[in-house]
Amino acid sequence: MDNLKIGFIGQGMVGKNMADDFSDRGYEVVRYSLDSEHLVNKEKIKECDVVFIAVPTPTTPEGFDDSILKKEIKLVGSGKIAVIKSTVLPGTTQAIQEENPNIFVLHSPEFLVASNAPENTRKPLRNIIGIPKDGEEYKNKALFILSILPKASYEKVTSSDTTELIKYVGNNFLYTKVVFMNIMYDLATNIGVNWDEVSEAVSNDPRIGKSHMNPTHASLEGKTSPGRGAGGYCFPKDFEAFLQFYKGKMSDDANGLLVLETLRNKNVELLKQSGKDEEILKGIYNV
Repeated sequence: MDNLKIGFIGQGMVGKNMADDFSDRGYEVVRYSLDSEHLVNKEKIKECDVVFIAVPTPTTPEGFDDSILKKEIKLVGSGKIAVIKSTVLPGTTQAIQEENPNIFVLHSPEFLVASNAPENTRKPLRNIIGIPKDGEEYKNKALFILSILPKASYEKVTSSDTTELIKYVGNNFLYTKVVFMNIMYDLATNIGVNWDEVSEAVSNDPRIGKSHMNPTHASLEGKTSPGRGAGGYCFPKDFEAFLQFYKGKMSDDANGLLVLETLRNKNVELLKQSGKDEEILKGIYNV
């Protein structure tokens, strides 16, 4: 593939599936992560023309933490392109670009569903690339990245602040949908209405759809007992990071902040009462 060498920092769900796809399509791939198999490739990352970075950006009791991302991006070689796949708050890509002027830093949110990640990677619905600086040079870098990704029906190049917000809007809408459907489930149970019938009819409204309608769901691998609320590795930490970001940017919007805080509080209540994803809650809230 024109002698391109594609690097991947992080071999979790996103990084592994992307690396597998690029390898299957004939690209030379370098994988680096902290597991023993890929740790040896650390120094090879600087040789890669493009490096996709999919590392954790946790939310802790101290707030949003992008320290792993900021550390690992230093491995990218001078003049090369780094594409952040991690979920990051608006302004992060721009700040990281300013800290690393020797490379080109782009942001491309991932939209994988865990249960179907390989297929979502091979046949994406959306490819969105964010650039931290306006101008032809960065636009051309973004178009180049689009050209090497699997083709999607929707493709867009815009500012990195926009792509960062796109990711949070999507995740937090689905978080809100899960919480709302849990509230409706409890109401249906209270008045003796069959929730399955309600869910079936409502989900066949094309404006609403079938996803995230199930109020009882075991989200994490190895967890078989059903739980309540929006759990998993992404939803709780992304919602809390965004809530704190909103609080800092929109401090005069008391009602908007109340809505977000109430959603958060209700979801934490649902998770705790059902014993779902307790370790994740502890990591975010220390509760």
